[in-house]
Amino acid sequence: MNFLAVSFKFLSLLGGFATVGVILSMAFLLLDHEGKLSTSGEKLRTIFKISATVWLVGALGNIVFTLAQILATPLSGALDLTVLRSFITQITLGRYLAFQALIAGIILVISFSAKKILTLIFAMIIALVALVAPVFQSHSASGGSHSLVIGSLVIHVFALALWVGGVFALGLLSEKDRAIAVPRFSQLALWSAVAVVISGGVNAWARLNFNAAWGTKYSYIVLAKVVATIALVAIGYLHRKNLEKKDSINWSGFAKLLTTEAVIMVVTVLMGSWLSSTGSPDRPGSDKYNAALSIVGISTPPKPNLSRILWSYEPDALMIGILITMVALYVKGVMVLTKRGDKWPVGRTISFALGVAVIDFATSGGLGLYAHFSFSYHMMAHMLLGMIAPIFLVLGAPMTLALRTLPQGRTPEERGVRGSLLAALHSKVGIFYTNPIVALLIFDGSLFGLYFTNLFADLMQSHIGHLIMNLHFLAAGFLFFFVVIGIDPNPRRIPHLVQMVVLFAAMSIHAFFSVALMSTTTLIDKGYFKSLQTPWLTDLLGDQKLGGSIGWSMGEIPILIALVATFINWLRDDTREAKRIDRNTARQAAMGQPDDLANYNQYLQELAKRDKNES
Repeated sequence: MNFLAVSFKFLSLLGGFATVGVILSMAFLLLDHEGKLSTSGEKLRTIFKISATVWLVGALGNIVFTLAQILATPLSGALDLTVLRSFITQITLGRYLAFQALIAGIILVISFSAKKILTLIFAMIIALVALVAPVFQSHSASGGSHSLVIGSLVIHVFALALWVGGVFALGLLSEKDRAIAVPRFSQLALWSAVAVVISGGVNAWARLNFNAAWGTKYSYIVLAKVVATIALVAIGYLHRKNLEKKDSINWSGFAKLLTTEAVIMVVTVLMGSWLSSTGSPDRPGSDKYNAALSIVGISTPPKPNLSRILWSYEPDALMIGILITMVALYVKGVMVLTKRGDKWPVGRTISFALGVAVIDFATSGGLGLYAHFSFSYHMMAHMLLGMIAPIFLVLGAPMTLALRTLPQGRTPEERGVRGSLLAALHSKVGIFYTNPIVALLIFDGSLFGLYFTNLFADLMQSHIGHLIMNLHFLAAGFLFFFVVIGIDPNPRRIPHLVQMVVLFAAMSIHAFFSVALMSTTTLIDKGYFKSLQTPWLTDLLGDQKLGGSIGWSMGEIPILIALVATFINWLRDDTREAKRIDRNTARQAAMGQPDDLANYNQYLQELAKRDKNES
C-alpha cells in the first residue's frame, strides 16, 4: 500500500510539473502570434492534454491511497463513498488534495480550447497554486518554526515545478523551437535553481534533528537528493556555458545533457515523493504542552514592549521569498535602464524599498509575530499592509519600470512579456478592477465581509488563511491607491474630482467600520485568541475595541495624506494646462493666427447671428 501511495504521489507531482512546463513553453518560451498560440505552440497541445490527464489521474489516486494509508485499511475501505466524502470535506489534508484534483480537472478542460496567451498564464498560475496547496498540511506545528518550514517548502515546490517542468517541455521541442525557447528559459532556470537550493537548505535546517536523522532511511534519501541537486546545478552550469557561444551552440551536446538532466529530475521528484511519505525525525520540542505552538506553530512570545516589537523576528519564508523576488525584479529593471543610459528617479526606488520593509515588518518582524496573538496588533499589521505599504509601492511606479524594461516581442507579430502585461492591463478584467468604485468596494467593503462574518475566525486558524489575509490586505490597498494616486499607466483616466470623492468616501466608510468594531459587545474571533491561552492578554474584548480604535487612527491618516496629495496634483495639472494654453496662444499669435479664445468667441457670435436670423 505504501508503494502505491508513493507511486501516485509521484505521478501527481510529475504530471503537475510537466503540465506547468508545457504551459510555460506555450505562454512564454515559444513565439506567439498577436497574443495567440503560434503553430509551434499548437504542436504542444496534445502533450498538454496528456500531462494534464496524468496529473488528474495521479491527484485522484493520491487522494484514495493517502486515505488508505492514514486509516491503515485496504483499498476497499478508502473507496467507501461515506469515508471518502468525509475525508475531502472535513479533513484539512483531504480538502487540499481535493482542491488539487479539481484544479487538475480544470486545467485538463482548458487544454482542449485555450488559444490566448493570457488564458494560459491564468492556467499556469492556478496550476502552481494547486501544486503547492498540500504543502500547507505537510508539517506539524508542534515542531515550531511553522512559517519558516511551510514557506520554504512552498518555495521549493514552486521553483522545482518551473525548473523541472521547463526542462521537460524543452525536451519535447524541435531544434528550431528550442533555439528560440532556451535563451529565455535559461534565466528562469537560474533563478529557480537558486530558489530550490536555498529553500531546501532552509527547510532541512528548520525541520530536522540532524543527530537523530543520521543513519536513518530518511537521511539516506536526503543525501541522495542533495547529490542529485548538485548534479542538476552542474548540468545547468554546462548549459549556460554552451549558450554563451551563441552563434556556435552545440545543440547535439545540449540535447544529450538535457536528456541526462531530465532523468535526474525524474529521480529527484521520485525521492521527494518518497520523503513526503516517510516520517522525518523532526526537531525535538518541549514536553510541556503549549497551546500557541500547537495552533499557530509559534511559542507564545513574552509580553510585548517597544524593544520586542522592533527587534523580534519570526521569519515567514514565503513572504520573504515574495519580497526577495520583488526586490530582485525591481533592481534588475533599474540596472537595465542604467545600462541603457536612461535615468530612474532615486525617490521611486527609495519609496519601493520602504514599502518592502514595511511588509516585512508587518509579516515577519515583531509586529507580524504579535499579530498572531493579539487582535490590536493584528489590526496594526493590517493597517500597515493595507494602507502604508501600498502607498510606498505605488509611488515606486513598478508598472512603469516593468513596461520600460521587460523584453518586447522577438518578432513584429509577438506580444512578448511586455505586450502581455499591457494586454492584461487593458483587458476587460483590468478595466473592471481599475474602476474607482470597484477598487473602493474591495478596499473598504471587504473589511465588513472579513471582520463581521465567520471568515476572520476561519482564516486565523491556519497558516494559509493568515497568508491569504495578508495578501488580500496588500493587494486591495495596492489596487486602491494605484487607481487613486498611482503614477503608473492606468487604463482609466480618472478626473481629480472623482479621485477626491472616492477618497472622502473611503474615509467615511473606514470610520464607520472602526466605530462599528469599537461598539462590538462580543468577540469576533470565535474563540481563536482565547484558545492560545496568552498569559499577558486577559481582556480580549478590550483588546478588540482597542483594535477598532487603532484601525480608525491609523487608517484615516494615510487616506488624508492621499487626499492632500491628490489636491496638490490637481493644482499642478491645472497650472501645467494653463501654461500649455498660454504657450499655444502665444505661438498662434506669433504666426498671425487667432487663438482658441478668439475662435470660441467667433463661434458664439455665429450662433447669435443664426438665432437672430431664424427669429
